[in-house]
Amino acid sequence: MNYKYLTLGIIGITFLFETFIKYLTLKSSDRKIPENVRDIYDEESYGKWLSYYREKTRLSFLRHVIMYAVTFLMIGFNLYARIVNLLPVKGVYQEGCAVLVVDMLVGMFFSIPFDYVNAMRIEQKYGFNRMTKKTFAVDQIKDFIVGIIISCGLLSLFILIHQAMGNWLLLVFSAVMVILVLAVVVISPVIMRLYNKFEPLPDGTLKERLYMLLEENGCSVRAIQVTDGSKRSSKANAYFTGLGRTKTIVLYDTLLEQMSEDEIVAVFAHEMGHNKHKDTLKMYGMNLFNVALFVLFAWLLVSKGEIYGFFGFTGLNYGFAFILLSAFASFLSPLLGLLSGRLQRKAEYAADGFAAENGYGNELISSLKKLARNSFDCLSPHPLVVRLTYSHPTVSQRIAAIEKSMEKRGNEDVKGH
Repeated sequence: MNYKYLTLGIIGITFLFETFIKYLTLKSSDRKIPENVRDIYDEESYGKWLSYYREKTRLSFLRHVIMYAVTFLMIGFNLYARIVNLLPVKGVYQEGCAVLVVDMLVGMFFSIPFDYVNAMRIEQKYGFNRMTKKTFAVDQIKDFIVGIIISCGLLSLFILIHQAMGNWLLLVFSAVMVILVLAVVVISPVIMRLYNKFEPLPDGTLKERLYMLLEENGCSVRAIQVTDGSKRSSKANAYFTGLGRTKTIVLYDTLLEQMSEDEIVAVFAHEMGHNKHKDTLKMYGMNLFNVALFVLFAWLLVSKGEIYGFFGFTGLNYGFAFILLSAFASFLSPLLGLLSGRLQRKAEYAADGFAAENGYGNELISSLKKLARNSFDCLSPHPLVVRLTYSHPTVSQRIAAIEKSMEKRGNEDVKGH
């Protein structure tokens, strides 16, 4: 079997599938907007959204084509092996890390122009971007450094365990990855400080209402913090981070700027719903399953040293094994995404329901519409795109579910009296 042709075939199938999804994404702009979200855009803002959506989608499509063309060339012409052969110092660690560094450098070289156009041209044109060129450049450097440290660190650990433990690699490295994933979750607040500033939510009625809501529902967090998301974008967000004693709720400063106090409490109640239902832990469990699956594939790849001769290497190259693993992961992601996406969307519905049960249904609907309007969300994406790629239900679906939850709650209250 020619493993190069097999790999290129898998990459080709993935490319065609993702191209089809991007085509459906572009055509979503022609779909009819559901009745319950038609008031989000007026005629003028809808025309602006349409232009924004098409520019973003076309840029994404061009990037998609070019990045896959580069991948085909790099693998098809054995360029990874050619570069590794130029190394003055040989060794499994050096050669493996060299492949990953080359892959990241090539990826950055071709992706930075698209990132720049997206942020500094399109997002700027439509009033979303607040990054300076300096912030953009510093972010790219930080991403590269953090990426190199993490990828080469994991690769070196993988090599060490494989060479020391042999076939025990699967169990040992899976256990190590579980520990590392949990460790990253715990220290994620520290990592995020490399990119943003975090300050405690100022004293006032909003802070009092949020802590009261936490207390009423038996929830506790280390802190409620505000991050300076406005230095990069005008889009708003809120999220939970950390586990145990490091558990923190983060509000974007843009959320505080754009929302009324009631709407902020509603968004907070939604995030608290995730915590109440232990959604974060559930998703970590799903991620750990994926990690174990990919460790299995990695073990299979390093168990067949003959594979690498088809790509120009003289023997096993651990870094290139990770490149092959990435290709297989992209191929499998639609299948894995069907399950994880469905679970994530179910969790979003439940968190919305939690906010509605606490009396913030109307305020949450109002905040969702405002978030969609301020972020130029697509209001009528193709159902297949939603099912395969969305982690959240559409705004229309969420509003319909919230209204149904409020109606059910109202009927139960009537029966209770």
